[in-house]
Amino acid sequence: MVCGGFACSKNCLCALNLLYTLVSLLLIGIAAWGIGFGLISSLRVVGVVIAVGIFLFLIALVGLIGAVKHHQVLLFFYMIILLLVFIVQFSVSCACLALNQEQQGQLLEVGWNNTASARNDIQRNLNCCGFRSFNPNDTCQASCVKSGHPCSLCAPIIGKYAGEVLRFVGGIGLFFSFTEILGVWLTYRYRNQKDPRANPSAFL
Repeated sequence: MVCGGFACSKNCLCALNLLYTLVSLLLIGIAAWGIGFGLISSLRVVGVVIAVGIFLFLIALVGLIGAVKHHQVLLFFYMIILLLVFIVQFSVSCACLALNQEQQGQLLEVGWNNTASARNDIQRNLNCCGFRSFNPNDTCQASCVKSGHPCSLCAPIIGKYAGEVLRFVGGIGLFFSFTEILGVWLTYRYRNQKDPRANPSAFL
């Protein structure tokens, strides 16, 4: 049977949703690993990663059940949700790739000022204190403070990696956004195909 038939569409859709399931479990595992090894103490960051992983897992589960059972309602909702996720993810990915250095610095400074626990993690892991300036009266958990050595500012250190990280995140986001639009197309085709094992007079 050539690809594009009922069985091929079903198998491709199942494989795509299994990929999403693995990615969702990987996200949840990374968040748990970060908490377990003390790399991340920000419950907000961990909560967002776990929420994204659970959301992706539920989408994949709906798509997988709909594909296996050829369930029209599940496939319709799966297609709509996947299309909305594609629009959001494609927009965010393009924004990550389009940010210049000045915009990256402004974005990092906003994040720095609004997440105290993540700020402490960065200072501890990168051995730096303060973003663009450091007040000696402020709390800093970097090892340079404990040893009495002068501490570097965090902005230049973060800036070295910010561009690479944003390009990586944008590239990964674009890749998965194209798999999502592929999923929408497969779901649309699969919903309008007849199951050869069903009653020939019924259009499921």
